[in-house]
Amino acid sequence: MSRAAFEARFADDAACAAHLFARRWPEGFVCPACGGAKGWELKGKRFTWECAGCGKQTSVTAGTVMHRSHLPLRTWFVAAHIVTSHSNGISALQVQAQLGLGSYKTAWLLLHKLRRAMVAPHRSLLEDVVEADETEIPFRTKDDPPAGGQGRSPVGKLLIAGAVELSPKGEPRRIRLAPLKDFSAASLKPFVASVAAPGATVITDGWSGYAGLPDHAHEPKVVGKMAAHVVLRWTHRVFANLKRWALGVYHGLRSAHLGRYLDEFVFRWNRRRHTRAAFDTLLGIGAHLTPATYRDFVDQRA
Repeated sequence: MSRAAFEARFADDAACAAHLFARRWPEGFVCPACGGAKGWELKGKRFTWECAGCGKQTSVTAGTVMHRSHLPLRTWFVAAHIVTSHSNGISALQVQAQLGLGSYKTAWLLLHKLRRAMVAPHRSLLEDVVEADETEIPFRTKDDPPAGGQGRSPVGKLLIAGAVELSPKGEPRRIRLAPLKDFSAASLKPFVASVAAPGATVITDGWSGYAGLPDHAHEPKVVGKMAAHVVLRWTHRVFANLKRWALGVYHGLRSAHLGRYLDEFVFRWNRRRHTRAAFDTLLGIGAHLTPATYRDFVDQRA
C-alpha cells in the first residue's frame, strides 16, 4: 500500500478503529466476556462497545497488541505502515523522529509490540524439503575478546539456527530462524522439530548435531572441502542477507532480544513478494494477541 493510499484510507482515528473492528470481529461484535453477539457502540466512550447480555464494555483495542496504549490509534497504524512498507525495516530512533514521539522508550516498545505481532500463534510448519543449518553473528561486550572464538565456539557470538522450505523446483519458500544456546544435538533437534513438519525431508551439512532426527527423513550432505553454500545454497543466502540487514539497519544485534529481531527478518523474508498484504497481516495478528507490557518485554516474558 502506497503512502498516498494509506493516507486516503486511514485519515483519522475513526477510520483506523473501523478497520481494527473488522479485523477483530469480521462477523460482527462478539463479547470477550460472555460470547454474546449483540451489542452497541457507546457514544460517550470512543470506539467502545457494550454487550447487550452481560453489560461488559470493550474498547476495540482492548485485549490486542494496542491494549491500554496512550498513543492515538492512527499513530499505531502509521507505525505499522512504516514498518511493513520499508523493505529493510526501521530503527526505534527513526520511528521516534518520524512519528514525533516523546521518548525513545515509547518508540522501542511500539516496535517490539509490532514485532511480536509478526508471528502468527498457529503458523504452519515447513513442509516437503527443508534445508537446515546454523550460523553465528559476532558481537562484543566488555567481557568478551575483540574477536569471537574460533570454529563452533560460542565465545563472543550470537548463535542462530535457520531452516528454509524448498519448492519442488528447489526454490525457497518460507523460512524460520531461532537463537541457539549451542550447536549440540540438544539444541538443534528441538529446533528442527519446532519448524519442520513430521515426515519432511531435512537436508543438513552432516553435522553430528542433526544425526538421528526422529520424525524426519534426514539427508546429510557432508561438506568436506566443498564450500558450504554450494551444498546448502538457500540457508546460506538467508544467513548472508540476515547479517547485512542486522548490521545495516540496527548496527548489529544483541542477545537480549535476538529472537524478536529474527522474527522480524522472517516476517520480511516470507512476505518479500507480498508486501502489500504485510500491513493487513500485521494488524490481523495484532488484533488477536494477548496484551504485553514494557516490563514483559524487558524481562523476556512476552
